[in-house]
Amino acid sequence: MEINIPLEFVLEQNYPNPFNPSTKIKYSLPEAGNIKLTIYNSVGEEVSVLAEGFMEQGQYEITFDATNLPSGIYFYKLQYGNFLIVKKMMLMK
Repeated sequence: MEINIPLEFVLEQNYPNPFNPSTKIKYSLPEAGNIKLTIYNSVGEEVSVLAEGFMEQGQYEITFDATNLPSGIYFYKLQYGNFLIVKKMMLMK
């Protein structure tokens, strides 16, 4: 049995991108800790919190459903301890 233990904090580019109406966001945590995965619109308003709280070490995948949002550029931010990563995605309807 093969066990993949992440060695670093990683936030991958969402797939597919551009997307309509949903996309997958993957991230890896090298150690257990508190996280917050948040989606923002192009003017910086928070539109969704996909995950928040204590997570164990490992690899995660979350589906973001933007059915009720307009087309445009969005940003997703993952906070983990003192680390922060932000990436851009595009919703095309």
